[in-house]
Amino acid sequence: MGFEPPQRLVRALGEMYGDGAAAEWLDRLPTLTEQAIDAAGPDLTVERVAAPGGRSALVLLVRQADGTPAALKIAPPRAEPEQERAALAHWNGWGAVKLLDAPDLDVSGALLLERLHHEVSLRSLPEAKALLEAAGTVRRLWVEPPAGHPFETVAERTGRQTEGMRAAAAADPELAPLVDAALAARTELIEGSPELLLLHGNFRQSKVLSGERAPWLTVGPEPLVGERAYDLARLVRDRVEDLIASPGGPVTARRRVKKLAESLEVEQARLHGWTLFRAVESGTRALAEGRRQMGEVNLEFAGWL
Repeated sequence: MGFEPPQRLVRALGEMYGDGAAAEWLDRLPTLTEQAIDAAGPDLTVERVAAPGGRSALVLLVRQADGTPAALKIAPPRAEPEQERAALAHWNGWGAVKLLDAPDLDVSGALLLERLHHEVSLRSLPEAKALLEAAGTVRRLWVEPPAGHPFETVAERTGRQTEGMRAAAAADPELAPLVDAALAARTELIEGSPELLLLHGNFRQSKVLSGERAPWLTVGPEPLVGERAYDLARLVRDRVEDLIASPGGPVTARRRVKKLAESLEVEQARLHGWTLFRAVESGTRALAEGRRQMGEVNLEFAGWL
């Protein structure tokens, strides 16, 4: 099958995994795609590549044998598609894109999903409306995880992330106070974690797409188990570039924490702490990946908190 992966995906994979590892997977992508198409079932028709697409996987717009539109998602092993499969299977379409029945895809690591309007996310709405719809969507995802689930905990994931944060502070002592504050917040939050629910893991407005079965459905989970405040923290930082450019950015950021905490019945102090930690972690990781502008934006946001 001849196609060019979207440049957005090529750039993002290079940033996340390094140019060498990204190039190796991209070289194998045509073969992986053919294997996934074969495994997805007979008479699957490929229409086109979804572009500009996401930053973590190739998505093909396809039709099943009966004409039903679908999306075939092919991600690198390091994106852990089996974790996404497990979460989507458990949600079974409740607040999230529905996983379609294609048992042979388990082997290939690809996912066959109901087709949403990939070009229409919550970011297309005015900010106030987008946050309202996002809150209504994410609350549906917060359910008890399945018995014997494969998901890591918030403590485990954030524990791995602290190494990179400390390395950033060591490389740039000016970052040390912010990193220290974020790490202290994490320590306190982990010690008093009140719940273990299934979380999206990377929930934000661009991860909520328009659908036919429901007005808005979430995609692209990086699932884990833990408290709701952790999941909500990424949403607080949405449209961060607009906040930075606004003279009222710091006030708006703090207002978001309060409003989202109240609307979803999450303790405000815990949401504040996780928002700080996740902003600093994202900022230091972006700097390490060479995305300096995004790193500085996230760290400036964290400084407001």
